[in-house]
Amino acid sequence: MKNQPKSVECWDQTVVAPGEQQEVGIKITESYASASITIPVYVWRGKEPGPSVLVTAAVHGDEINGTGIIHHLLTEQPFEVRSGSLVLVPVVNLSGFETHTRYLPDRRDLNRSFPGSNSGSFASRMARRIFDELVMRCDYGIDLHTAAVRRTNFPNIRADMTNPELAAFARAFGTELIVSGKGPEGSFRRCASSAGCMTLILEAGEVWKVEPTVVEYGIRGIQNCLIHLGMVEGDIHQPAFRAETDTSRWVRAQRGGFLRFHVAPGAIVEQGQPIATNTSLMGQERNVIKAPRNGIVLGMTTIPSVAPGDPVCHLAYPKAGTLRRAGQAQDAVSDESLHGRALQNFGNVIPDGIGGTA
Repeated sequence: MKNQPKSVECWDQTVVAPGEQQEVGIKITESYASASITIPVYVWRGKEPGPSVLVTAAVHGDEINGTGIIHHLLTEQPFEVRSGSLVLVPVVNLSGFETHTRYLPDRRDLNRSFPGSNSGSFASRMARRIFDELVMRCDYGIDLHTAAVRRTNFPNIRADMTNPELAAFARAFGTELIVSGKGPEGSFRRCASSAGCMTLILEAGEVWKVEPTVVEYGIRGIQNCLIHLGMVEGDIHQPAFRAETDTSRWVRAQRGGFLRFHVAPGAIVEQGQPIATNTSLMGQERNVIKAPRNGIVLGMTTIPSVAPGDPVCHLAYPKAGTLRRAGQAQDAVSDESLHGRALQNFGNVIPDGIGGTA
């Protein structure tokens, strides 16, 4: 483990001893006005030695559901860290966060800039600093994301499930859906995992929002992961079902028009099932968009107006047996359970009526 047993840790000249909690600041770069850009970091240490877990949010500055998750952890402290270190970063891309945008001031994507370079672009230098000061000090990472603008994701974990250590960590989180993959070149999770910090991402909800069910998924999942690592006491909360896949596809509009949706995020669909009806602005049916094969709705557009080629529905394709079991589990799930409430809440992301679920 990178954090071997020691009496104190020093974070940017702030000393954090075992059993202590401290807010520290890590200088990442400088602004156009020569001011330091320092991101807030909270270090929560257990009294006993153990692994270090990094939880990050808003690597894309407009994806603030994760910021809400970390905010809840800090204000409510729903568990006690008994061993190791929990490192919480509510906003990584502070420049994007302050302007409600995904990208950095140099128009680059921070989540395609890792591990970065000390002599590269603004984004590359920032990524290198984050990588050295945070990632390289930790054993595990949980990176919190949402869908891009005008889209929403049903809560799902993405991780390289070919890595046994990371796969066990991802399954412990406890979402129903897991999509396997290393991640894009230059992404935070891909580079962190390659460097030995086993990192997964939670994809859930929309930009510019803090959604209660997403926060609940995040809190439960982080606690589950810490229990899995022996850092927190308790029992892991199991999901209603678990569907894993390495295959997904966006179903796209073939014609321009105005959509009436027939499914919602989290729904299980069969081949040929209508996903949305595309109409003219006068309400005349143009075509029906159908599921190309059996799958689970991973994400959807949140805007009903489309042009040819626009993404409408993101389908994940688990194995047939997994889908049958998932369907049975969904039929039996309580409306009061987290999964049941998420199905209802995400079903209401797109309002009923025109442009809504039928």
